[in-house]
Amino acid sequence: MCKYQRVNLVCGFISFVISAVVYILTVEPSASFWDCPEFILSASRLEVGHPPGAPFFMLAGNVFSLFASSPQDVAYCINVMNALLSAGCIFFLFLTITYLVSSVVCNEKSREDLSNSSISLIMLSGFTGALLYAFTDTFWFSAVEGEVYSFSSFLTALTVWIILKWDEEAASVSSDRWIVLMAYIIGLSIGVHLLNLLCIPAVGLVVYYRKFPHTGRKGLMISLILSIMVIALVLYGIVPGVMKVAGLFEMFFANTFDAGYDTGMTVYAILLFVTLLLACISCVVRRNIRIAFVCIYLSLIMLGVTVHGKIWFSLFLSLLLAAIIWFIVLKNSPDSLWRISYVFSFSLLMLTVGYSSYALILIRSSANTPMDQQSPQDPFTLRDYLGREQYGDTPLLYGPSFASVRALKEKDGYLMYDYKVTDDIYRRKDWTTDTAKTIKDEKYVVTGQKLKPEYEDATCMFFPRMYSEDHAEQYKAWIPGGMKGKQVSYFDKSKGERVSVTVPMFIDNLKYFLNYQVSYMYLRYFFWNFVGRQNDIQGFGDKINGNWITGFSFIDRFLVADNEFLPSHLKDNHGRNVYYALPLIFGLLGIWWQWKNETRGRRQFNVVAILFFMTGLAIVLYLNQVPVQPRERDYAYAGSFYAFSVWIGLGAVAFFEILGRIFRTNKSIPALVVASAACAGLVLLVLTQTWDDHDRSDRYLCRDMGYNYLNTIQDEGYPVLFVNGDNETFPLWYAQEVEGVRTDVRVCNLMYLTGGWYVDQMCRPSHSSPGLPVSFSRDFYRDGVNDVVRVNPLAGYSDDGSPVHIKDKIEEYYNTHPGEHPFGEDPWEWKNIVRYWLTSDDESMRCIPTDEIHFRVDADAVKRSGMYVPEGMKIPETMVVSLKNKSYLTRSGIILADLISNCNWERPLYVAKSMRIGEYLDLDDYLVLEGMAQRIVPFNARKLRQTVDADRCYDNIMNKYSYGNLSDNSVYFDETNRRMAITMQRMIYEAAEWMHSSGDSIRSSALADALRKYQMKMCFLTAIPVPTDWLCCPEATEVARFIRLL
Repeated sequence: MCKYQRVNLVCGFISFVISAVVYILTVEPSASFWDCPEFILSASRLEVGHPPGAPFFMLAGNVFSLFASSPQDVAYCINVMNALLSAGCIFFLFLTITYLVSSVVCNEKSREDLSNSSISLIMLSGFTGALLYAFTDTFWFSAVEGEVYSFSSFLTALTVWIILKWDEEAASVSSDRWIVLMAYIIGLSIGVHLLNLLCIPAVGLVVYYRKFPHTGRKGLMISLILSIMVIALVLYGIVPGVMKVAGLFEMFFANTFDAGYDTGMTVYAILLFVTLLLACISCVVRRNIRIAFVCIYLSLIMLGVTVHGKIWFSLFLSLLLAAIIWFIVLKNSPDSLWRISYVFSFSLLMLTVGYSSYALILIRSSANTPMDQQSPQDPFTLRDYLGREQYGDTPLLYGPSFASVRALKEKDGYLMYDYKVTDDIYRRKDWTTDTAKTIKDEKYVVTGQKLKPEYEDATCMFFPRMYSEDHAEQYKAWIPGGMKGKQVSYFDKSKGERVSVTVPMFIDNLKYFLNYQVSYMYLRYFFWNFVGRQNDIQGFGDKINGNWITGFSFIDRFLVADNEFLPSHLKDNHGRNVYYALPLIFGLLGIWWQWKNETRGRRQFNVVAILFFMTGLAIVLYLNQVPVQPRERDYAYAGSFYAFSVWIGLGAVAFFEILGRIFRTNKSIPALVVASAACAGLVLLVLTQTWDDHDRSDRYLCRDMGYNYLNTIQDEGYPVLFVNGDNETFPLWYAQEVEGVRTDVRVCNLMYLTGGWYVDQMCRPSHSSPGLPVSFSRDFYRDGVNDVVRVNPLAGYSDDGSPVHIKDKIEEYYNTHPGEHPFGEDPWEWKNIVRYWLTSDDESMRCIPTDEIHFRVDADAVKRSGMYVPEGMKIPETMVVSLKNKSYLTRSGIILADLISNCNWERPLYVAKSMRIGEYLDLDDYLVLEGMAQRIVPFNARKLRQTVDADRCYDNIMNKYSYGNLSDNSVYFDETNRRMAITMQRMIYEAAEWMHSSGDSIRSSALADALRKYQMKMCFLTAIPVPTDWLCCPEATEVARFIRLL
C-alpha cells in the first residue's frame, strides 16, 4: 500500500469517526414520529411493514437489536445502526471525492508520485465535501432516526465507490469482481429502498468512458439510454417478474396437482437458482459459448423479464430477447463473449441473491405476525405489495388532468363508468371463504379484476402534472398568473350531444411543474441544505414558513417575510440555519474546476451530473406530487445532495487554485493553509447552525405519546382503540410489540379496515387480546365485497316526481302490514341490517336501507363495563346513530358499526383523541373523554353535557402520563413533535375547562399547573379559546393569560 493510499484510508476513517461521534451524540434515544416506530418494530420483531417493505433493513436492524439490554433500548440500538451507516456513507463519499480529485491531479501519473502538498490538497477536498454533507439538514435528520433513508444513502455511496474501484483496476481482468459485488449490493438495496437503482446511469457512464475513451456525444447518449433500460429491466422486469413466474408455478402445482400452497413457489425457487448456477458454471468451464448464453437466456426467462401482459406479448418479448442475445454472440469475439457472459451471469446470480431477502416477507407474513400489512404471504399478494398497489397509479407521460371527464359505456341498457381491465386478481381460496381444511382445498381463485378508469380522450393530455380531482383548486393556486385553460369538446353519452369542458393547457401544466414540483418541492430543499433555511415549520407556499434564505437581509426581503417583524417562536426557531450561500458557491466552483480540466474533468462532471439529475429531478418527474403534502419530502432527494457535495469537495481545490493566483507564489503552503482554514470554517458554520435543531438526544415524546394513548385505556375487558394516521398508530404498535406495553389493548387502524386482509388480522387473537367479534363471515368482508355500500339508496320516484328512498318503502310496508316483519321487528337495528342486507346472496341488496342505525343497549352490560355513567341518568334501550350526512359507508364504517353491536359494551371501545371518527361513522355525540382517548358510550354525552370522565381524566393526566421531556427547555422539539404536543395540550385544556365549569376548581387548578409545567416552551399554541369564566380561578387565570399572550 503506497503512502497516498494509507493517508487516504486514514483520513477517510477520520471522517467516519467524526460523523459517527456527532450522530451518536445527537441520535434519538427512542422511536421518532412518522414511519420510524414501524421500521423499528419490523426490524426488532421481524414483522411486515408497509409496502414495498424493507427486508434487508429488517435483518440488519434485528442484529443490532440483539445488543439492547432491555426492550426500551431496542430503538436506540437501531437508531445507532443508522448513525453508523450514515457515517459509512460519509466515509465512502470521502473516498469518492479524493479519487475524482486525484484522477485529475495525477493526470495519468501514479498516485505514488504525488507530493505532500498535493496529497494534503486532495485530503482537504475530501474532508470539505464529506463533512459538509454529513452536517446538512436533510442527511443529518435521517442519520439519527430509525428510517431506511440513511441505509439507502450508505448503499448508494458504496455503489458509487465500487464502480470507481472498478475504474481504477479496469485494465486488469480481476476488476470484474467489483462489477459482481456491485450487482450484489444493488440486489440488497432493493430490500432497503429502490432509490439505489438510480445510480445505474452514473455507473454506465463510468464503464462507457473506460471502455470507449474516444467516442463522442452519440456514444454518451447510447450509454445513458442503455443504463435507463437496465433500470427498467430491474424495476419493471426482475422485481415484479420473479413474483409473476413464481405465481404461475404456484397456481399450477396447487390447482392442477393438488400440491397445496407454497409447493410451486418452492419448486420455482430451486429451479431458478439451479438455472443461475448452471449459467455461472458454464461460463467458468468455458466449453461452449452458445450453451453459456442459452443458460443466461433461460435465467432471464425464469426471472420473469419477458412475462408482461398477455401471453402473445410475453412470447414476443421472449423472441426479442433471444434475437438480442444472438446479435451479441454474432458481433463479438469469443474472448469478449466469455468475459461478457462471465460477468453477466455472476452479476445476475448475485443480484438475485440480494433480492432474495424478500423471502423474509413471505415467511413472516405466513406466520401471521401481529403487524402484517397487506398480508403478502404468496407470490400474488407479494407482487401487489412490491408494486405498492394500495397507493394507486400516477400518470406520467399521458393521462387525465383534474378536469378530465370519465368515459361512459352502455351495459344492459344503463350507462356506467368505463374501465380498462389490466389483470385478473388471484388470491388463495382462504381469502374468500373459511380456511382450507385439507391440502386439496388449497387452491387459487380469481377474486376480481384490476381496473383502470377510462377518460374521454379529448380531455386527456401529455405530461399530465395536474391529475388529481381532489386538488383542483390547489393546482390552480400554484400556476403563476392563474390557469388559462382551453375548451375541448366530447360526446356526452348521458346527454346525447357534444359538450365542452375547460381543461388545463400544456403551458398551465408546465408552469405548475416548474413552480411547484421543481421549484418548491425540490429547489427549495436544495437551497435549504446549501444556502440556508428559514425555519423547520412546514411551508405551504407562504412567506412565513419553510422557505430558503441566504442570511443577507437585502436579498431575503424579496424571498420571505422580514424576520424582525415575526413573532419570537418564528424568529428564534432552531431550524433557522444560515449558511450565506457559501456551500452553494463552493459547489459551483467545483463544477467550474471539473469543467476547465478538459476531457478527464468533463467526463467526471458528466458522471456526477447524471447522478445529481437521476437522484433529484428524475425523482420529481416520477413522483408527480400533488400540492399540500402531509410532510416535507426533502429526504427523497438526499442522493442529489450527495452528488452536489462531491462538487463542494472539488470546490475546495478550485478555491486553493484561486488563492494560488492571488498570492502569486510558487509555494503552495500559504494558499493551502488559507484554503484549509476557509474550508474548516465552512464545515464548522454548517455544523454549528444545524446542531441545535438536529440534537434529539433527550427527546422521548413519540415513545411517551404511545404510552399515554395505551395507558388511557381501561385495564379490564380487553379494550379496542381505534386510530387513523401514522403518528397515532405506529407509536402505539411500537410500544406494544417492542416494549410490551398494554398488549391486552387491540389497536385498530380504521383506515386499514378498508382492506379485507386487515379485517382478517383483527379477527385473529394477538398477544393476550382476543380477536374482534365481527359478525359476518369472510365471504362478505373480503376485498371486492362490501368495499363500499350505499346508505338509504334511491328506490324510485313518486307520482309528483319527488324521490322515494328504500327506507320510505320499508316503512310504508310495515305500516300497511302490521304484524309482518320481513326485515326483523326493528328493521333499522344493526343486526337485522347485517342479516337481511349486508350478507344477502343478492349483490344488489347489499346496502344500508336507512339513514339511521339502531343498536340495542344491554343496560346490565353497560353497568358492568366500568364506563362513566352520569349520576341519575337512565341508560337508553337503543343507541341511534345518524347517517343523514352520508351517501355511503366504507368497509371501515361497516366493521366499526358491527363492533359496536357485538362488543355489547363489555369490551370497551375507544377512539384516539387526535382522530376524526365522523369520517367513518357519526359518533361525535357518543364520546366521553378519558384522556388521550375517548370512550364510545351508548348515550348522547354531548346532549347531556357529560363529555368528560373527570375521575379518569385527572388520574391519567396527573398520575399515568409521561411528557417526553416537554418541561426541559434544553430539549428541542421540531414541528411534528410540537403538533403532537398540541393534541395533548388541547386534551388537558378541555378536561380542565369542563371540570372548572362543573365546579371542580381544585382539580381544574391542578390541571392548569400541568399545562403551565409542560407547555411553557410551546409558544405557538395560539388557537385555543380561553373562556372568560376561568378568570375566577387564580391558577387558571395565569395559564389563560399565558395562552392569550401567545
